[in-house]
Amino acid sequence: MKNTVLAIAIAAGLAAAPALLLAQEGNAGNSGFFINGNVGQSNLSKDAYDDNDVGFGVNGGYRWALNPNVAIGLEAGYTDLGKFKAKDSLNAAGLPDAKVSGWNVGVDGHFNINPNWYVSARGGLFRGDVKGAYFVDTTPVYVDDTSTKYYAGAGFGYDFSNNFSVGLNYDYYKVDKAGLSLDPSLVSVSAEYRF
Repeated sequence: MKNTVLAIAIAAGLAAAPALLLAQEGNAGNSGFFINGNVGQSNLSKDAYDDNDVGFGVNGGYRWALNPNVAIGLEAGYTDLGKFKAKDSLNAAGLPDAKVSGWNVGVDGHFNINPNWYVSARGGLFRGDVKGAYFVDTTPVYVDDTSTKYYAGAGFGYDFSNNFSVGLNYDYYKVDKAGLSLDPSLVSVSAEYRF
């Protein structure tokens, strides 16, 4: 799995290399629409589950420039955190894989620390479809439901131009329904286009 994340990071870097020639001032001073996508390694290590998978997300929204270095906006999107196997010691119990995917809506910020480098933050409501199981004493309880909780994340990256950036992000998703609490995280490489 680590090799997959490394390969994705290298591919994103190579795809962005031509944009190095176009490097201009960062985008935080510009108001407008954006769309971004991210892919990376999701992780779940809680209760009966301890596994990694490939996760991805797509978001779109609009940011308002508060000054030349700060833009705050609204975003909405979809995230698939993948599926996670039960701990090795519990495989014989027949627990199903845990699965988490869903829709998010929230706020985000893009903060330039110089004309090209930026830090970012995001957070809001995550409505996730959750499948999995947990134990009450020795009896498994199966859950296939929808959890409405929150997500939060932070990242940093490089603005190659006013329209394009690449970043590295960490996002946390709170997932809790009918006694099943999962709370996966995602470390990902992202690319964003602003127009």
